[in-house]
Amino acid sequence: MSTCLSKNSSLPHILFLLTQSLESPGGGGRFFPIAKALTNKGFPVTLIALHHDYKNLRQKQFIKDGVNVKYVGQMHVHKSANGKTYFKPWQLIWITAISTIRLTLAALQTPVDIVQICKPQPMNGLAAWVVHVLKAKPVFLDSDDLEAINNRFSGHWQQKIVAWFENWIPSFIKGLTVNTRYIANHYTQLGFPNDQIHFVPNGVDRERFEIVNHSDVDQRTTEIRQSLQLDSNIPLVLYVGSISLVSHAIDLLLEAFVLVKEEVQNAKLLVVGAGEDLDGLKALAHQLGIIDSVIFTGRIAMEKIPYYFCTGNVSVDPLRNTIAAESSFSLKLVESLASGIPCVTTDIGDRKETIEGGGIAVKPDNAQALASGISKILTNNELANEMKQESVKIREKIWWDTKVTTFINLYSTAINKNAPTP
Repeated sequence: MSTCLSKNSSLPHILFLLTQSLESPGGGGRFFPIAKALTNKGFPVTLIALHHDYKNLRQKQFIKDGVNVKYVGQMHVHKSANGKTYFKPWQLIWITAISTIRLTLAALQTPVDIVQICKPQPMNGLAAWVVHVLKAKPVFLDSDDLEAINNRFSGHWQQKIVAWFENWIPSFIKGLTVNTRYIANHYTQLGFPNDQIHFVPNGVDRERFEIVNHSDVDQRTTEIRQSLQLDSNIPLVLYVGSISLVSHAIDLLLEAFVLVKEEVQNAKLLVVGAGEDLDGLKALAHQLGIIDSVIFTGRIAMEKIPYYFCTGNVSVDPLRNTIAAESSFSLKLVESLASGIPCVTTDIGDRKETIEGGGIAVKPDNAQALASGISKILTNNELANEMKQESVKIREKIWWDTKVTTFINLYSTAINKNAPTP
């Protein structure tokens, strides 16, 4: 972590409001890299967030890569070790209320010219609205998936509340960035001006992933394989992401891997990540008779993820044909491309367009198609090498320090503090 925050008085101070931790996929893979890229362009950025284990968090405020980070409360879920715990309804109501108040107070106490909502959720949405009303500051929203669809709820009433806030927040914002065209269409149908919606699909942090070009990458990947007791010649299929069946069809991947084993008998499947469905998927691997060929690593530090990608021969982005899948865009897809590893993704939403020649897009809900795509790459070295070369070309388009230009152009409309607000 750096020790000083670079400030340029000629540029607006941007406040990010985030309802998850930087260790969460969205927090660490999308929102913090955007904040970091803005800081590198000279913008002073403060990121106020919630943490997955706030009670046990020792350092609640720090500066990371120039971004001033403040954790002020508990997330709507609790994460520890490799699991995820959902609070009981009465606990969730209390936690939500306290965290909303803390987000709001912290936001009001922070010097700010522009407010950036990271995910349209009740807690950060209300905090941003209060700042907008009391301080007359312009607010922007970034939506990377549909919150009411891509989260797990214990009751329908919770889902309805989240959906209401998700649809209400655009009523007071100045501009909207979205991760997928599905989300763009969703807000267009709600009446949000189409010319104020900007398509910014997921990218990757250049500094974090350029380590795959360092001279020690072979040594690091060899060490990972040795720690997993995998010989260097074992074909390795890789899944990296949340172990949650709400948004990722890892069960379909396990079913497909049974078919992969029929063609590539010595193949192994490495599942990297943690989540509420980890134990259930281990049980499924037992049931399918492939547990000896599947390795579940649990939670891995984010800085090690690029090396894990380089350890595999092919990564997989398994999905079912659902609104959750169509409205989201997997970080694992662009992270695989940035690592130079072919990816078998699912032809739903914007994925096929993004993968270009760096992988294969197969039909959703089809274990046979998924298995065929994986086996095709594992058994054809020439094809795999061509895809690696294409992925190197593609990654130049997906660095966040390039994509952040869209946000800067949006903020430019609010740099003049006397400009009218919506």
